[in-house]
Amino acid sequence: MKTLKVIKIGGNIIDDEQVLNHFLERFSKIEGPKILVHGGGKLATKLANKMGVEVKMTNGRRITDADTLDIITMVYAGKINKNIIAKLQTKQCNAIGFSGADGNTIVSERRPIKDVDFGFVGDVLKVNTNTLEVLLNAGVTPVFCAITHDENGQLLNTNADTIASELAIGFANIFKTELYYCFEKNGVLQNVSDDNSVIEHINSENYKALINDGIIADGMLPKLNNCFHAINHNVDKVCIGKPEMLFKSNIKYTTIQG
Repeated sequence: MKTLKVIKIGGNIIDDEQVLNHFLERFSKIEGPKILVHGGGKLATKLANKMGVEVKMTNGRRITDADTLDIITMVYAGKINKNIIAKLQTKQCNAIGFSGADGNTIVSERRPIKDVDFGFVGDVLKVNTNTLEVLLNAGVTPVFCAITHDENGQLLNTNADTIASELAIGFANIFKTELYYCFEKNGVLQNVSDDNSVIEHINSENYKALINDGIIADGMLPKLNNCFHAINHNVDKVCIGKPEMLFKSNIKYTTIQG
């Protein structure tokens, strides 16, 4: 069984042209089937400010009203995604850009209103792998932005970490899937002020203790929840750390275990 690598990159890579070029140069050389998932970085917020659209946040999460959805679509599925695709083509990596609507690949539902109305934010219902499998077996690399759809004509802003997790799960019966979350830290840290305090292995037992001790909190919680969701649904390997973990054997990073 072939190994499929699903790799998610965030704003620390997207927002820096030099860092992005360096990453894509190395990413293009990864052998075998691979999928790249990217977030939006700071560009959507910058464009919203220029257009006079208020950026609304609650607990670090974006409220996506109709105007914000238009901006996110332009930035995520347009400028950022196509910029990445064009750069990969120069590096002899044949890539195609995707939102969840393309090929009906990722179907979501609008998040129910509870304490907060997040607007046009989607929670993933299913991943359709048929189109993607054909492309992967033909040596083509899908590059996903953080947008899905509801099969009724509505686009939805969807967490990029969740998209990466659901893609890895969707392919787990077809490939041996590995999921990598690349961000600015060396991994999950015991002490946020010490970049070398990497917790190299997290399982369901010490995860609870790390939460209770306040070591894992805030934005790391949803990321870790996506990690455990993947590892508990037949994804073979889940890792968090700097992009170097993909390319160097002597790099410390965090591995999630069931």
